[in-house]
Amino acid sequence: MPEKRFVIDTSLFVNPAARKRFGKTPSEAVRSFIKKTSDLDVDFYMPPLVIKELYTFLDAKTTKEWEVFIKKRSANMHAIYLPAAVFEDFIEDIRERINRGLRLAEEFAVDNRPNNPEKLKRLREKYRSLLRAGILDSKEDFELLLLAKELDAPIVTSDEGVIKFADKIGCEWINAEIFYDLLMKLKKK
Repeated sequence: MPEKRFVIDTSLFVNPAARKRFGKTPSEAVRSFIKKTSDLDVDFYMPPLVIKELYTFLDAKTTKEWEVFIKKRSANMHAIYLPAAVFEDFIEDIRERINRGLRLAEEFAVDNRPNNPEKLKRLREKYRSLLRAGILDSKEDFELLLLAKELDAPIVTSDEGVIKFADKIGCEWINAEIFYDLLMKLKKK
């Protein structure tokens, strides 16, 4: 069993800044990743929900290649301890975001400009930014973090919410944008 292991987030292949050294498209990036890492003595893990999410970005051929390459594993949700203080902070963060979202919606509601698609687009963008940026906002992200915690393995991600939560629960993380360089160092060893 390899000594080194990583938990991979979809952002490594979906985020254009993170995948640029692997390929132009998610499928191209995954195929390149497999080719560049297949000779390394390293295990790469992904939880099933995250794999399913990644597959929505890949073509059928690449999906089959990834299915054979990646180690699939769910976190043991009943055995992982997370401090209550982490959830207290999370709940307070959610409350603040909801209140800011409400104020934003009120601001747009009193705006007396005509109701138009451009106005709604701006509202959606600002609302999404206020409520979702920098927060753990999906079951996929949570499962990714729990698996990394359980395996005591670093998460490879560019998701700000995952990084922020990883810091709170003591998980090591590697920014997906520099992961290519780390892999090339491992290749030289």
